[in-house]
Amino acid sequence: MDNDTMAGLQHVEAALNYLVNTGEKPVYYLYTSPPGTPQQTGRYTPHTTPIYDGRAILEQLSLDRHGFLLTRHESRVVNFYDAHEVQAVYYPEVERLVKEVTGAAKVVVFDHNVRCAPMARRGEHGAQEPARVVHNDYTVRSGPQRVRDLLEAEEAEARLRQRFAQINVWRPIRGPVEDTPLAVCDAQSIAPQDFVAMDLKYRDRTGEVYMVTVSRHHRWYYFPHMQRNEVILLKGYDSLEDGRARFTAHTGFDDPTSPPEAAARESIEARTLVFFAPEATAQH
Repeated sequence: MDNDTMAGLQHVEAALNYLVNTGEKPVYYLYTSPPGTPQQTGRYTPHTTPIYDGRAILEQLSLDRHGFLLTRHESRVVNFYDAHEVQAVYYPEVERLVKEVTGAAKVVVFDHNVRCAPMARRGEHGAQEPARVVHNDYTVRSGPQRVRDLLEAEEAEARLRQRFAQINVWRPIRGPVEDTPLAVCDAQSIAPQDFVAMDLKYRDRTGEVYMVTVSRHHRWYYFPHMQRNEVILLKGYDSLEDGRARFTAHTGFDDPTSPPEAAARESIEARTLVFFAPEATAQH
């Protein structure tokens, strides 16, 4: 996106929480950490930045250039807090959507989470609070590892020899979203050195995500007042290293234009592995 185009877009100014790179690899435990071990390490600092209205450039957005896009998608799900209904109804819907958008040969929906701050504080529906630090869900190491974790060994190794990607599908459970909307960073504006790997400690395995350090080059977007029938597709990993978007930083943020009485954001994010046929290298 050129500077003249950016200058013509509506935007808000908001603080995003970036990692301070100390040279040490941060760690986060997703269960109670061992005695004497901090639950998490790493220091974050807020940085105020313009976040542009992505609705003005919807037709220009591309998963392979920007790392994200917005599209409409109707769902038959009645209750997104019912994990059985989500797996039975929503997972196949997401698979079809991602196949249609990307042209993939195979899509595997492998998990999801729901977010709502009040529910998370009350311990309801397994909800989590919105993430408020700039991050990307996978790394050059954890992307391929997730394939090996989820597929049978023979299929995994065959799939890893071809292009694959990891794509999240993010949608409001209720709309319009006015509290803690999702901000997404144009992948073209992020340099490799902006990413810092963090260990995610589970009881049975160690995952890895990217935290992000601040840069004046980052270009941020959001989609104001998202409704239940709108979804953001967000690329977390791409195996190809040909200049297309591979990682897409994102975070929830406090929108200064949100009304004081805005309802708490409720959202669901489904995670997918996306496998391409050998000839499927076209831009999407």
